[in-house]
Amino acid sequence: MVAVTGGPPADHLPTAEDVGWLPVEELSAVGAARRAATGLAERLAFTPTRVAEVALVITELATNLAKHADQGVLLLRALRTAEHAEVEVASVDRGPGIADPALAFRDGHSTAGTLGIGLGAVSRLSDAYAIRSAVGRGTILTARFGPRDLRHPARVEPAVAAGVTRPMGGEEICGDAYAIRRQDKRLLLMLCDGSGHGPLAASASQAAVRTFLDIDWTTPEDAVRLLHGGMSGTRGGAVAVAELDPVAGLVRYAGVGNISGTVVTDRKRGMVSLPGIAGYQARTIRRFDYELPEDAVVVLHSDGLNERWTADPLDRWSADPLVVALDLLREAGGRRDDASVVVAKASAR
Repeated sequence: MVAVTGGPPADHLPTAEDVGWLPVEELSAVGAARRAATGLAERLAFTPTRVAEVALVITELATNLAKHADQGVLLLRALRTAEHAEVEVASVDRGPGIADPALAFRDGHSTAGTLGIGLGAVSRLSDAYAIRSAVGRGTILTARFGPRDLRHPARVEPAVAAGVTRPMGGEEICGDAYAIRRQDKRLLLMLCDGSGHGPLAASASQAAVRTFLDIDWTTPEDAVRLLHGGMSGTRGGAVAVAELDPVAGLVRYAGVGNISGTVVTDRKRGMVSLPGIAGYQARTIRRFDYELPEDAVVVLHSDGLNERWTADPLDRWSADPLVVALDLLREAGGRRDDASVVVAKASAR
């Protein structure tokens, strides 16, 4: 499922396509993961040298998952801007964790029972990477690769918001989709959970994405009204739009259906979505405003995640937004439904 960040060119955010989730629980899966990653890099017009570098990192990550992790999985993503495309990979597991991630990234470091083998290749060959690891809980690592010569390093700005989608077990297409737009210091987030699952649900959520990216910047309640109209003729779905305004110290929120919106500080504060199905029946669309402290994180997720996740541990929220989204999906995501989560930090740069 295409998961989009951006909108009009002035927003300067890339589109993100979740290409595939690849389980890696045995060494026999390493080759398949490498082939999938190199195939993606080749489709994105990477040079042969850069394709080989992506292959090396994927091989290291997949081998670590197969040897040392529990329930290890790799996520492959394609990031696109007007200028170029990038490969992004995420490694997620419930393994033993890494006590000292900084040490694990040193070339040659190896500690039995941890994922600290070969991670130096990630720091040397990627344009940007992020990691969160907790002993006994597992590790999440993300890395981005642009199609550039290493003699001319790319400059990757830290992310202020990110999302991820995952289809339900047995499906290849996710019926959820999201989009993120940016204007000055404000962020506008949209998440849609197409009714049901599979291609028809994806068609509904993609109609929401197209509408959201085509409209002028507007209030969340007006955006939801326009999404309701733009999804007409599809099977509809649940939608929510949140505007993060750090200057005003507010998050403005409107939702229809069972999208969950939360402002996280040292606790969770839920935001209100009203009953209805966007594209089909939405009798009441209303905006609710909530305080947005400087250290707050805003989370939107579909009902593919249960709501039992907690604000603890506090160090989770300081991580890269994609790492946080993957952490929440690992903790609270089920496999009997499509799942999606969007994470944005209040302190937009």
